Amino acid sequence: MNEGRKSPIERVAGTPLRLITQLGGGDLVDRLGLRDATERALHGVGKAAGKVMSKKSPLTLSDSARAKRAAEESKGEGPPTAPKPVAPAGQPARLANIAPTGVFDLRPTDDQELVRATARRFADEVMRKAAYAADAAAAPDPAVLAAAQELGLAALLVPEAAGGIAETRALVTTVLAIEELARGDMGLALAMLAPLGVVNALVEHGTHAQQQTWLPRFTGDAFVPAALALLEPRPGSDAARPQTGAMRARSDQGSGWKLFGEKSLVPLGQSAELFLVLAEVMGAGPRLFLVPRGTAGVTVTPQPAMGLRAAGTCKLELDGAFVPDDALLGGEDAVVDARGSFDARAIVDRARVAWGAMAVGGARAVVDYVIPYCNERKAFGEPVSHRQAVAFMIADLAIELEGMRLLVHRAASLADQGKPFTREANLVRVQCGAKGMKAGTDGVQLLGGHGFVKDHPVERWYRDLRAIAVMEGAL
Repeated sequence: MNEGRKSPIERVAGTPLRLITQLGGGDLVDRLGLRDATERALHGVGKAAGKVMSKKSPLTLSDSARAKRAAEESKGEGPPTAPKPVAPAGQPARLANIAPTGVFDLRPTDDQELVRATARRFADEVMRKAAYAADAAAAPDPAVLAAAQELGLAALLVPEAAGGIAETRALVTTVLAIEELARGDMGLALAMLAPLGVVNALVEHGTHAQQQTWLPRFTGDAFVPAALALLEPRPGSDAARPQTGAMRARSDQGSGWKLFGEKSLVPLGQSAELFLVLAEVMGAGPRLFLVPRGTAGVTVTPQPAMGLRAAGTCKLELDGAFVPDDALLGGEDAVVDARGSFDARAIVDRARVAWGAMAVGGARAVVDYVIPYCNERKAFGEPVSHRQAVAFMIADLAIELEGMRLLVHRAASLADQGKPFTREANLVRVQCGAKGMKAGTDGVQLLGGHGFVKDHPVERWYRDLRAIAVMEGAL
């Protein structure tokens, strides 16, 4: 069928199939010893895709809407569709907002379930096996990052005009994938997903030239390490109000900017080819700058932390680092907010929603682990889960997990519709930071002495989950 004549559900349903087909066809799977597991994933997700393609309407339609669509189809009429946005020649490609349906239903659609199933399989078969070694080495395994690139997650965020497959914003779909990958391992998930923060900023704010220079690299075959650099090492740091500064300058290369300041806990710092640095421009507010690796005046120092060690976090020092004029994201005519300055808060809000999804995935890993453990672990002749204190603690964990997930999905849904979601993003940060940390603490408590040793992964999840309230802007 001609791609342009496919229905939206057919186009999106085909997306995860193409992604997992790429994964299954790559020799990397053989090097990782995952051929059998990947073929099972291809078989299972392929069956699910067949079910998606056989449906005439999305699952979220009400009965009356289904009846109306059936009547339209019987008359040879299809549901109204919005024209595909086409970027004029030389103009940056942007994504359209998702039209609200008027139905409050946060259940994933069939095509979103396919994306989630693919991410879940990858987390189970690849990330879980590599997590312990990556945590010990304080760096991700390049083979795992290469395998993650074969999932093609960046393409889900990039418009077709810029080399991707996206037509509308897809933060809900993205957080579903993040939850599953974080359930595999939060540190590795951060390493894999850090470039997506850069991709999203380029899509939302980049110029045509900036998009053409960088976006094809992120959607290509090789994993391109890159990261947002927002967090600063100071008390009460607000990522949207940086102390890192930028000033006009000239050099032998022409006019440009000099950057001064320091950024902390930047993922993939040792290998990143591109940093997207938020800096304050006097009189113009905070702006983002594209800083390639090797820029003079940029010093990268390893900064392994208590948790998220697999992400290879580093400190970024900017001592008069010079970048040309075209390194200013969006150029001089970048999108501005109602106050007349670059809207850095929108970048931070999306990052907070993504971190909330990381907390959901990490807490889910804890819940899934402690339930069978407490059912099998016996004390005084019976499973410890028979004790009310234990059973109630597990129940509370599961309840808080669902609350966190609801907050994350609501904020992501508003973002996809182009509606304000700063309040919801702040709720996500507060609730997921507190309840995610509690999930890690309770997981260790439920395992007793076993929760304190590396024989069980709960101690690593405890360390990772405590980072949710600390990290900012890395996704």
